[in-house]
Amino acid sequence: MKLNNKLFVAVALAITTASSYGQELDVNLQIRPRFEYRNGYKELMKDDLYPTSLVSQRSRMNFFYKQDKLKANVSFQNVRIWGDVATTSPSDKNGIALFESWLSYDFNESWSTKIGRQVLSYDNQRILGGIDWAQQGQSHDALLVSNKKNSYQFDLGAALNNNNEALYEVAYSTNYKNMQFAWLNKKFTNTSISLLAMNTGYQYENLVENKFQVAYLQTVGAYGKWSGTKFFGDLGLYLQTGEVALPNDKEAISAYYGGFNLGYKFTEAFKAEVGFEYLSGKDQDDSDSKFKSFTPLFGTNHGFNGFMDYFYVGNHKNSVGLQDVYAKFTLDKDKWQVALTPHLFYSAASLYNTTTFEKQDSYLGTEIDLTASYKIDKNFLISGGVSKLFASSSMEALKGGDKSNGNNWAWVMVSFNPQLFTYKNKD
Repeated sequence: MKLNNKLFVAVALAITTASSYGQELDVNLQIRPRFEYRNGYKELMKDDLYPTSLVSQRSRMNFFYKQDKLKANVSFQNVRIWGDVATTSPSDKNGIALFESWLSYDFNESWSTKIGRQVLSYDNQRILGGIDWAQQGQSHDALLVSNKKNSYQFDLGAALNNNNEALYEVAYSTNYKNMQFAWLNKKFTNTSISLLAMNTGYQYENLVENKFQVAYLQTVGAYGKWSGTKFFGDLGLYLQTGEVALPNDKEAISAYYGGFNLGYKFTEAFKAEVGFEYLSGKDQDDSDSKFKSFTPLFGTNHGFNGFMDYFYVGNHKNSVGLQDVYAKFTLDKDKWQVALTPHLFYSAASLYNTTTFEKQDSYLGTEIDLTASYKIDKNFLISGGVSKLFASSSMEALKGGDKSNGNNWAWVMVSFNPQLFTYKNKD
């Protein structure tokens, strides 16, 4: 969704010069450049290829407005790779995009609604998340109705997508065609439990009947988390059923997910966690046409299964699934946070060598992620990390490339988030 510079300036001036009673306006900025060294990031490095380095940058400006029962938020951003346009270029490659643009209204203390481009983020973001690691983030054009009372919250959401303002039905494949979901959350003293039911419709062309149809995929499940004096943890269970859209047809799906995390706080500064995730897959010798691989849909997948993004970050869909055994050690002291996270990866379904057709061991490899961040002040954070993947021959059979080529990744990111302007008129 692109906007030109003139529109950006016009909206900014209109908001900042507006005046009425009981009005609040907050304007904040984010500038976030990130350097990355990629040597086997997302896929094993091939023998005839070389590592690369790059700098990406997000520049985002947010306008938040509130008046009595009304709230509105408009967020503009530019996402770029350093050097993607010439130094003398009269225009930008990506331009200015609209990340969020929503209006909400509180009917009373319990009921509210939000409509427009918005982030949908729930629980641990495994199914619905903002994907903040990606410079572009993730937002949806949707309608949301919420009911909140004491420790209870119930959300209903819906979306309908089209390519343009058409006069008749045309093919749509940019995203889901339509989506509906219900989310129920109940908080207790040290525990919260959530239930999610989501229906996503993907369009395909039925060549037999010569018309466009929609295949509906249902994702249902529960998520719970708890936090005690020393122990804490979470548990998620989800099922997927319904249909998957193919280019000219649809097929049934039956898939499932289970994951848990258990942690212990040794001190106020140091904690350790162990966890496990299982995402169902399909045996490579399975001739059944039914889909059996679980897909975490709109989740913030970079935060799971290793930071080198070998699984479910724009890849590994409809594959052999995944088992991830991991631990995490975190030191959070003063302005520093340091974390060490090792992962052991296994396929969830049978894997075969595509050349010899021999069955492979389910062990895919081990990844070790080390990250650190330092908060310079309340608006300025610097963070970075290094990751190393020790891949197996089974990973080679699954993803190609050469497991002996190092396969590591490093990054450094600066995040500057100042509050530019705050206005309150309570008259």
